[in-house]
Amino acid sequence: MTRRVVVTGVGLVTPLGTGTNVTWENLTAGRSGIRRISHFDAEATGMACTIAGEVPDFNVEDFINRKDARKMDKFIQFGVAASMMALEQSGLTIDESNAERVGVAVGAGMGGLVSIENTMRAYEAGGARKISPFFIPQTIINMTSGWVSMLTGAKGPNTAAVTACATGTHAVGDAFEIIARGDADAMVAGGTEAVVCELAIGGFSAARALSTRNDDPQAASRPWDVDRDGFVMGEGAGVLVLEELESAKARGAVILAEVIGYGMSGDAYHMTSPSPGGEGGGRCMKAAMNRAGINPEDVDYINAHGTSTPAGDVAETQGIKSVFGDHAKKLMVSSSKSMTGHLLGAAGGIEAAFSVLAVFNGVVPPTINLDNPDPECDLDYVPHEARDANIKVAVSNSFGFGGTNATVIVRKFD
Repeated sequence: MTRRVVVTGVGLVTPLGTGTNVTWENLTAGRSGIRRISHFDAEATGMACTIAGEVPDFNVEDFINRKDARKMDKFIQFGVAASMMALEQSGLTIDESNAERVGVAVGAGMGGLVSIENTMRAYEAGGARKISPFFIPQTIINMTSGWVSMLTGAKGPNTAAVTACATGTHAVGDAFEIIARGDADAMVAGGTEAVVCELAIGGFSAARALSTRNDDPQAASRPWDVDRDGFVMGEGAGVLVLEELESAKARGAVILAEVIGYGMSGDAYHMTSPSPGGEGGGRCMKAAMNRAGINPEDVDYINAHGTSTPAGDVAETQGIKSVFGDHAKKLMVSSSKSMTGHLLGAAGGIEAAFSVLAVFNGVVPPTINLDNPDPECDLDYVPHEARDANIKVAVSNSFGFGGTNATVIVRKFD
């Protein structure tokens, strides 16, 4: 028997701010969170890209005591903070009566790369005695789920997806299925990432994946625009609290949306490029709609992967057309990455959250910087300004290196 699953809490740490309200306000106002990198001297490195979406106002001690925070890489701090915010909004109390029925699934794409970078430098300068005893637990990806469990007492399923830029969506989808099949009554689920550092910026620059519009950071992330030249990296976390419907209703929770579908697929094509025609992403969207039991005409809005890379934008557009047919032209499709940048493993978490908030508030976030649309990208991308709309069903897409794809579908709860 499949149980119904709803969202009762959202936590966000993004380049648009720390907290759900400030992030949503800036997102729907069309403000960009992309700026010159401050975490290191990018200009001095000679890297082609010197811009990113850094979280502007994060005070870790608002969420975690200083002693514990020192044992965590920043990606863990972001993930724990977003989880605490989501739990606070949900009003879910974890105690002996329900601890074994509450789980955690917060993943990351790259984990503690900053700690790896810093520890290697310390080792080279001072030898093995400079390696922290906390180095390993600072870096491994499942430690966000581990810390959330330790800090809240959640003893249910504990896991962490690692699927590149599809991580957050896989985490939310996996949590949805865990609750639907009865293995838990609630899950804290999403993605986190914090790799605005020399190794990551240098690595993606070497792969020529990043925008080099360094002289105009806020215009650099421009999905579907003919002048786009790559994605802009961001950092942060997006976490949801998912609950079985009857449990949420019994405790009087405010229900933000219902999760109704989850799909996965593999491109079986290339390390970094999407499959021709967006075939893999299209099959993923179809799988999610089949799981949801809906038709293409039932979908109102797609929060697209929309990274601002020439190949990815065209492939996703083609994939949407292949799945939705004539209805594709009636869909609203926007890329929140035009304002947040691309948060890698965290992207799916925050974009699932944005989809939930879009359904709940009846507002579609815009795609900014779409000044000259690519002729091959000809859908309604909600350019420049947010749009009021009665969204009944929203789709959130994430596609990762290695050809791993994930889609979740949420519905307005009546």
